[in-house]
Amino acid sequence: MAGKATRATLVFHEKVVRADGTIIELIIWRLPRATADRRHGLKYRLYFGRGGKCLVRYDNESGKGDHRHIGGREEPYRFVSAAKLRRDFEADIQKFGGEHEE
Repeated sequence: MAGKATRATLVFHEKVVRADGTIIELIIWRLPRATADRRHGLKYRLYFGRGGKCLVRYDNESGKGDHRHIGGREEPYRFVSAAKLRRDFEADIQKFGGEHEE
């Protein structure tokens, strides 16, 4: 299949372990083509947690579409852009567990 991408391409990856032990990890891939549940053509996982416990996560697992996890709750997320995704994620970190900022 020369010339035809069949795998996702990593666009962005950043992982930060903060002094308070919290972990922030952002990963975004570009898909070879958009799908019904990823019309924007991106696959992503943005994670914030402490001690192995997820406090905030945004992702778009295949078959589920765009959604976010806040504590133990999962809810749909309306994807607009990668920049807005990051802003919303960072706002939720502040709101639901980011009071220990470095």
